[in-house]
Amino acid sequence: MRLAAEQAWEEITLRAVAERAGVTLAALRDAYDGRVGILADFVRRIDEQVLAGLDPDMADEAPRERLFDVLFSRFEALGAHKQTIRNLGRAARRDPLLALQLDCIAIRSMAWMMAAAGIRSSGAGGLLRAQGLALVWARVMRIWLEDDDPGLARTMAELDRRLREAERAIRRLDRLAGILRRARPARAARRPARPADDVAEGHPS
Repeated sequence: MRLAAEQAWEEITLRAVAERAGVTLAALRDAYDGRVGILADFVRRIDEQVLAGLDPDMADEAPRERLFDVLFSRFEALGAHKQTIRNLGRAARRDPLLALQLDCIAIRSMAWMMAAAGIRSSGAGGLLRAQGLALVWARVMRIWLEDDDPGLARTMAELDRRLREAERAIRRLDRLAGILRRARPARAARRPARPADDVAEGHPS
């Protein structure tokens, strides 16, 4: 991660990583499949740090407040790695494949953050929420990267705003899904039945 802070992502070789870490290439290969695997492991360690530090006093708060607390703790945990993340963002804008790989890592991470906040993260609905939260995270991160305030006031305000927007969007989608669920039985009840004899004889009338 220090190498990624010092130079462009494209310039970092696995040999350079091994040398900086003080291990052989063989040992590095035993631990990781490549550079993206190292990034994924770094993100997993940040996840673990955030999950280990959950505030039990937040248990009775609303889901949005719990999620705010979890994500803000994540920004705090990443504080020493701003330049690394800035360089990775620049590299992702030049490399669509890297952008896709980073998005997949972020979605997995956000699923854990949702679980920490007591928000369902499994199934198709959970996957959509995790993808949406990954987008929220990316947008807030742009503010965080430029936020030099020790208290991260701009980051807090942007995170709160984005989570409120996401909460309203989810409520609208839930209402729409409810309307569609109620409409399906009604349409089925109005559909005329086909004559039994025609069905039996295979007539299309």
